[in-house]
Amino acid sequence: MRRLHHAHLMSRDLEAALCFYTDHFGGEVVADLEFAGARNVFMRVGGAALHFYDQEPNRRGPINHLGMCVDDLDACVAELEAAGRHPRPIVDTGMGRYSMVEGPDGVLLEVFEPPPGLDPALREYFGV
Repeated sequence: MRRLHHAHLMSRDLEAALCFYTDHFGGEVVADLEFAGARNVFMRVGGAALHFYDQEPNRRGPINHLGMCVDDLDACVAELEAAGRHPRPIVDTGMGRYSMVEGPDGVLLEVFEPPPGLDPALREYFGV
C-alpha cells in the first residue's frame, strides 16, 4: 500500500481553521493531540484527511507537507535513497514511524507507516 493520506497545514488561528472546515465542508475531528511541541488535530473531510499544526506558517507557507502512507517504510526509504532523493533518518514517535523527503519542485513529503495496535478509530482513519 502506498497512497496520499493527508495535507498538513500550519494555522495561526487553529480554532478558526477547524470551524471553517467543519462548518463548510463537514469536517470531523478524529484526533486532537500534542505532538512535537504543538497541538495537532487530525480531521476527516469526506474521503480525505487534513492535519493541522497550531503554529504560524513558516517560509514554505501554510501547507507544511503531504503525508504519504506506506505499509513498509524501510523499503520505501531504501527505494528513495536509491533514487537519489536523500530521505531524512526514520523517526519512531511511538505513534508510528516516518521519514521526511523532498519531492519534485520542493514539495516536502512525510512518508509514514502507522503502528500496529492503533485505537480502532485511528486504524480506520489511517486506512489500516
